[in-house]
Amino acid sequence: MVEGSCLCGGVKFVVDGRLTPLQYCHCRRCRKASGSAFVAAVAARTENFRWLSGADLVTVYVAPIRETPPPYSSAFCRRCGSNLPLFDAERPFIGIPAGVLDTHPEIRPLRHIFVGIKAPWYAIHDGLPQFEAHAPVDQQLPSKKPK
Repeated sequence: MVEGSCLCGGVKFVVDGRLTPLQYCHCRRCRKASGSAFVAAVAARTENFRWLSGADLVTVYVAPIRETPPPYSSAFCRRCGSNLPLFDAERPFIGIPAGVLDTHPEIRPLRHIFVGIKAPWYAIHDGLPQFEAHAPVDQQLPSKKPK
């Protein structure tokens, strides 16, 4: 079990079950949303995720498509602004910003994605695999639940 929360503590959640390994996304949208060189994110099966408190504080921002699709959405606490998991019951996995995890997830980083458009002032020195865009299809999580 892994727990997480926002900066003000108003939003709390729990994940029962395993998380995926961390991946670092360097796309422009993730950089803009996080205010950093990249976003460190994990994922969990949607059915293993639940809000403990503050679900009413979670706000979703849907960005206009100014670049090549797909669309970009992010969730945040409307009180403190912390990035939060973006819950979508139609998807098999939920993306979770690693920085809001309160308990050690017992996982390690797996890779960097979208390094082809990473911030030019940031250098990667960790030796993890790097992908110009998405990871290869056979290494991605499914985006839709099977019917």
